[in-house]
Amino acid sequence: MSVYRIALAQMRAAPDPAVNLRGAIAAVEEAAARSARVVCLPELFRTRYFCQREEAARFELAETIPGETTEALGAVARRRGITVIAPIFERRAPGLYHNTAAVIGPEGALLGLYRKMHVPDDPGFCEKFYFAPGDLGFPVFAGPSGPLAVLICWDQWYPEAARLAALQGATVIFYPTAIGRLREETEAEGQAQREAWRTVQRGHAIANGLYVAAVNRVGFEPAEALPHGPPRADKEIRRPGAASEPAHGIEFWGGSFLCDPFGRLIAEAPEKEEALVVAEIDPGRVEAVRRQWPFLRDRRTEAYAGLQRRFLDERPA
Repeated sequence: MSVYRIALAQMRAAPDPAVNLRGAIAAVEEAAARSARVVCLPELFRTRYFCQREEAARFELAETIPGETTEALGAVARRRGITVIAPIFERRAPGLYHNTAAVIGPEGALLGLYRKMHVPDDPGFCEKFYFAPGDLGFPVFAGPSGPLAVLICWDQWYPEAARLAALQGATVIFYPTAIGRLREETEAEGQAQREAWRTVQRGHAIANGLYVAAVNRVGFEPAEALPHGPPRADKEIRRPGAASEPAHGIEFWGGSFLCDPFGRLIAEAPEKEEALVVAEIDPGRVEAVRRQWPFLRDRRTEAYAGLQRRFLDERPA
């Protein structure tokens, strides 16, 4: 189990999906040039974060798998011998869509899919309108030196998902993400959320004795009709002496990072800039840490039946 490099492509989304795909291809090329064996792109990287509003015309942004994105990234993966994790708005069938990550191997072939299992429905994050919950479970995929897992954004908050990935042999979990602060929230609220986001993922690394790689987008994206439909009547606010600004939107906070099985930060991207984070994964480190902290050994599997129920005031039939 040899040491290898991974790359995390923290990107700023342009309004044009073609521009974003070209940016992703450039990031894969740079990752390969810097000797990375795996590169992960952010959640829904082809477009701006369209889930800020419910608008049926936005289903036109979806694509099939295989499709344009997997074909383009498969070609560069094959040419550069690199594994690519490509999050895609998947059109599975008429009226059936998923928030999906396609894992493309170094020969350019599709290794498999992960469909986001936990789908949020919060102000500014109207994902249940667009995405059916995943139905593929929590698979692992062949990596350069042992299995890797892919979970997506809201999955970050669920210890069960990380644990099931670890139980299938994953030594690293990639979390492609689109998360940030709503414009109407304060900077302090945003920083508190960002720290919670980082802390819970570092906790997954510690509890499971593996690496965690979180890949976020960066920049402000307004909650406007994009790219279909009329603009909102309330899309701008005016302050005395200031130019008009969007009233609603998300400040994506970047901060993509890799942490080791002790939860220690190995590498981190800035909050407000695009960046390609390249860092090393040492699968032998997973073995060493789990020997010291044998959480998997000491699990009491016979005592966890309650986890299969929504809440423990429910009684089995």
